[in-house]
Amino acid sequence: MDKEEDKDHTPPDNERSSTEDCLKKKEKAKRVIKTIQWTTGNNFTVERGRQQIEELISTWDIHESWLHHSEFLEEEELKDSKRYHYRACWGMPTRRKPIPRATASVYFVIVISKLKPDTSPVEVFFRLESSRLIRRPEECQFREKWLQDIIENKIILIERLSSQ
Repeated sequence: MDKEEDKDHTPPDNERSSTEDCLKKKEKAKRVIKTIQWTTGNNFTVERGRQQIEELISTWDIHESWLHHSEFLEEEELKDSKRYHYRACWGMPTRRKPIPRATASVYFVIVISKLKPDTSPVEVFFRLESSRLIRRPEECQFREKWLQDIIENKIILIERLSSQ
């Protein structure tokens, strides 16, 4: 192949960069993390925390057949912060099985720093029941697959235990 033929198969620089730009934009769009504006320490209440967790959950891309309820678990007093613990319990009831065989929990912690001004936003973390990995909502987009995996693993365990 001579240089002239090779040149014909190479897109012009302006075309190549626009294609690369398009691919970069698509990749960026996939990584958009939806989050909410968290309340400040001085405006925080246990109920406001639960409402904001519900607001965060509403930004997650989860099929409507998933149902959940959220609840406040406990308040924890530490030297440099106060931590409020919540749980969202997820299941997928069906007509044939209105009570799901297994559920998956997501645990939330809302932290109010005693070192920062009261007007600072609270910090929020979450983790899945089967994981020790702690995530921040603004850094990690929640995935429906995480709930599916927890429930599938529980059902496998239930079936193994009941067959013994």
